[in-house]
Amino acid sequence: MPPPTTNNLGYTPPDGGWGWVVVLAAFISIGFSYAFPKSLTVYFKEIQEYFGVSYSEIAWVSSVMLASMYAAGPISSVLVNRYGSRPVVMVGGLILSAGMILASLGTSIIHLYLCVGVIGGFGLAFNLQPALTIIGTYFQAKRPLANGLAMTGSPVVLFTLAPLNQFLFDSFGWRGSFLILGAIVLNCCVAGSLMRPVNKMVVFKPKTEPLEVNGAEEASGAEALRSEDSPKSQSCVHRFIDFSLFKHRGFLIYLVGNVVMFFGFFAPIVFLAPYAKHQGIDEYSAAFLLSIFALSDMFIRPATGFIGNTRWIRPKIQYFFALAVSYNGVCHLLCPLFSGYAGLVVYAIIFGIAFGMVCALLFETLMDLVGAKRFSSAVGLVTIIECAPVLLGPPISGAMVDTFGDYKYMYYTCGVLMLLPGIFFFIMHYYNYKKQEEEQRKSASVEMRTAEDSTQQNLYQKDNLTSEIET
Repeated sequence: MPPPTTNNLGYTPPDGGWGWVVVLAAFISIGFSYAFPKSLTVYFKEIQEYFGVSYSEIAWVSSVMLASMYAAGPISSVLVNRYGSRPVVMVGGLILSAGMILASLGTSIIHLYLCVGVIGGFGLAFNLQPALTIIGTYFQAKRPLANGLAMTGSPVVLFTLAPLNQFLFDSFGWRGSFLILGAIVLNCCVAGSLMRPVNKMVVFKPKTEPLEVNGAEEASGAEALRSEDSPKSQSCVHRFIDFSLFKHRGFLIYLVGNVVMFFGFFAPIVFLAPYAKHQGIDEYSAAFLLSIFALSDMFIRPATGFIGNTRWIRPKIQYFFALAVSYNGVCHLLCPLFSGYAGLVVYAIIFGIAFGMVCALLFETLMDLVGAKRFSSAVGLVTIIECAPVLLGPPISGAMVDTFGDYKYMYYTCGVLMLLPGIFFFIMHYYNYKKQEEEQRKSASVEMRTAEDSTQQNLYQKDNLTSEIET
């Protein structure tokens, strides 16, 4: 395990204790946030036939839900910064439940867009950001491992919900299933109740110490103090959302790459079960592909967190993330080559591994770049910008299926949209690491000169004092 790094939280995170209970709570909240929209794809074929809509139109249900979850990111971040994670997650569970209950009464596809998509998406946003943020307050040295374990909630919940949704549909229809799901998601309220704020009455660090590792905070301690004292930084908006992140080199690299990546990130999952049904595979076997995908995803996430926490990987964890993104692209490019159900099983396994690696590192790499203190603002800004590709990706993919009558072009496109950002991350983070090393050398040189000047000044004052005494 790497040695604990310095942090800019103003206290030493416990790296354990109640933090592991918080990880369990985050496991549940993150699980529902990411798995719930994917698990609903089991109902797509039947809802599509019920309302007589196209592939592209039905894909908007998951798209609007994910986009709303991302668009509500800044709102969630402001509420977390103001009230803490616990009440926000509990309110999110209630909103999500209300959305699913209202959706069970739906009379048109537009009704589902509003209830499942918008209302449900806002409920998921109030689960995702608080869960991600609170982990950074409890962990520092073990943070990649804690994030990896919490992110494992997504495949575990998906592995459970995929067959459960098929069973609920066969027993109660899609309306009855949505009503029951509205009760199941109230478990998010239980998870929120476990997110007790961290006890900050521990060893405090001087504000003049270096802030974060890997250039997470590029300002010196004196600069940080000056920014804290400035009236402008104390404005209401800036206090909750840190727009100075748009001047942060690492944050901009992360943002640009992720915007492109998210155009092809979710569509392959959304269309996995419909793709299998298109090939003549029965409904239960098609739904089971999501469980296979989730199973491999489930095991790789904690493993990725463990690997990312090692002393060999953590100092350059951005390269590990770039590798995971590139691997996703290669998987999608190879997907059309896997024929039959056996081929789709192989694809689901390798795609689950690739997807799990990205998800385990997705927010850890952001926290590594900007630091735990600025993470809440960073994730809010990232998600509001990413909501556009999250919203448009699956419908565009669905439109490609409608146009060509074949899924392979959609998978080729998603593969390219994942591979290019992976290459971009490799190149830009190599540049970023080099710049950080140069800045650290300059900072060390300045500090050394300052120390020498201070020593000379002290010697000069001592000589003057000696001369005055002798006189």
